Amino acid sequence: MNNFILKFKGIDFKSISEGFADAPKHPTAIFAVIGLLILAFIVLKLRKVKLTTSIMTQIGVALALGTVLKMVKFYQLPNGGSATLGSMVPILIIALFYGPEIGMLTGLLFGIIDFILAPYIMHPVQVLFDYPLAFTALGVAGYFKDKKKPYMLLGIILAIFSRFLFHFISGIVFYGSYAAPGQSAAAYSFLYNLSYIGPEGILCIIVLAILPVKQIYKVMNKPSMSN
Repeated sequence: MNNFILKFKGIDFKSISEGFADAPKHPTAIFAVIGLLILAFIVLKLRKVKLTTSIMTQIGVALALGTVLKMVKFYQLPNGGSATLGSMVPILIIALFYGPEIGMLTGLLFGIIDFILAPYIMHPVQVLFDYPLAFTALGVAGYFKDKKKPYMLLGIILAIFSRFLFHFISGIVFYGSYAAPGQSAAAYSFLYNLSYIGPEGILCIIVLAILPVKQIYKVMNKPSMSN
């Protein structure tokens, strides 16, 4: 017991408490830690992924289709973000086909591709939240794999909201200076990100409500198709 006490005698608990008190003054550092923890969680999840040739092919097709749809824009906002022709649909379909892990992997790859093709950089942490993490979040839909259509649609809504949440946080921390006088950073970020994710999200929900996802999965995974 005495040895245990001696080990802690040299620790300056006052400095530690002051450090925690000053933490809110450095939101970038806080969100950097949060982002890295989320990324570590994703990496641990992806270690469970077992990829077959068929799955890799379907992921490749989804990424290619998503990239093409991403290029078809209804409108582009000045500080990044655009409403596209349902570019999230292929990623969400893969998540609904194979579950959250493969859905997250596909979203992560899509986020990297989107950053390469149309980078908008203000800070490394902003890049982390707006690209890899935001699109990886679409894999949340995979938790509703094999569910009935209404629950699948609920999963899609939660996945799109999860993506929105990462953009929303990024907007508060890094884009708050663009807010109008008297407007809070949170209000600005909410309205800005909703203005493009909202319409595109609704389009994706409508498309996936119409598409026979389970039937497409069965067709894509017939022995003749897999070979």
